[in-house]
Amino acid sequence: MSEREIEITTLGHRGDGVAETETGPIYVAGALPGEIVRAKVVDGRAQKHVIEKPSPDRIEPVCRHYSACGGCSVQHLAEEPYLVWKSGLVEKALRDRGIETEVSGTIAATMGGRRRAVLTATRAGRHTLLGYHEKASHRLVDIAECPVLDPVIVEALPGLKSLASEVLPKKGELRMTVLVTTTGLDVALDKADKGYERKIPALSQKVVDQNLARLSVNGEVILELRPPLLDMGGIGIVAAPGGFAQATLAAEHALSKLVIDGVGKAKTIADLFSGVGTFALRLGRQANVHAVEGDAAALAAFDKALRKPQGLKKVTFERRDLSRRPLVKEELEPYDAVVFDPPRAGAQAQAEQLALSKVKTIVAVSCNPATLARDLRILLDGGYVLQSVTPVDQFHYSPHIEAVAVLTRP
Repeated sequence: MSEREIEITTLGHRGDGVAETETGPIYVAGALPGEIVRAKVVDGRAQKHVIEKPSPDRIEPVCRHYSACGGCSVQHLAEEPYLVWKSGLVEKALRDRGIETEVSGTIAATMGGRRRAVLTATRAGRHTLLGYHEKASHRLVDIAECPVLDPVIVEALPGLKSLASEVLPKKGELRMTVLVTTTGLDVALDKADKGYERKIPALSQKVVDQNLARLSVNGEVILELRPPLLDMGGIGIVAAPGGFAQATLAAEHALSKLVIDGVGKAKTIADLFSGVGTFALRLGRQANVHAVEGDAAALAAFDKALRKPQGLKKVTFERRDLSRRPLVKEELEPYDAVVFDPPRAGAQAQAEQLALSKVKTIVAVSCNPATLARDLRILLDGGYVLQSVTPVDQFHYSPHIEAVAVLTRP
């Protein structure tokens, strides 16, 4: 098959350059709109392309691992067009559901702001590799730097690799979740060797040597030198081992401000898919809040925080799987506003009940533009009016984007 010249017209939702041709789209990894590339094409994908005319928006990647590492996809794109692309991902998802609305400019991520990282460790002969998988591969990139991570995590990489080496499974990979807290690093190892218990003394010594706040292995807390605390608007939450937290502190602040501004002067608020209380604890300073979450560990952390006097109004919670048992119309009626922040699958069942309700204000937070658009379509068809949509970028150089949408019922 001979090479052909290809002109890139758009940047796809995964960060690939896309050329629209008479025979269908051609995807070119690493290419940018406006570029001319030469490559062989197999099944709609360019193979080992050469850039003949680069885009003026092309920049030098900031990380030495970028060409191989699958953690980032668009380090080669300048900041301004990058943020426009991120807003465009949300706009396209909305248009696909017939929603034509103005999308605000993307709130930018902070370089080196990722406080939570999920790393992989594996054996390579006598050596331990720790990092991310290569692009479209099961091979691992042993990282020595990562510009998107908090420098505290990057500085700790050698020690974390040493920690992982103690409990690597004989076959397969070890999963490591690292979280920067106000009291130090919280490290959770998953899929560790089943005989890890005999390594507890060595693991404990490494926790002390590295001054970690806490270490957990396969769900068991091995040693906690200090409770790993997250600051939720002035209220301390003890993080659940390996549990969810907003990836960057700057994005958490941005999302929280959008949520608080969105609910306005509401006096009674339901916070659905509330997690550890990222929004509920902040909202509780101005309104009565009922938080609903399905994860027991998250609610346990939330409950523990509420047991201390915090200067909050009435804040209550319940454990409930909202995907299976959403709050129904009658349960929603007492609330002036509802906030929901579901996982990537979205909140279809809950949106259907909200569409039947008389709740005045809804604030939807989402990490998936496609399911957000689906849920907003349900609410719009139920009579709600979309007031604003704001993208928030907390996953720098990746195709992932958060968004906050505010709706009101006339």
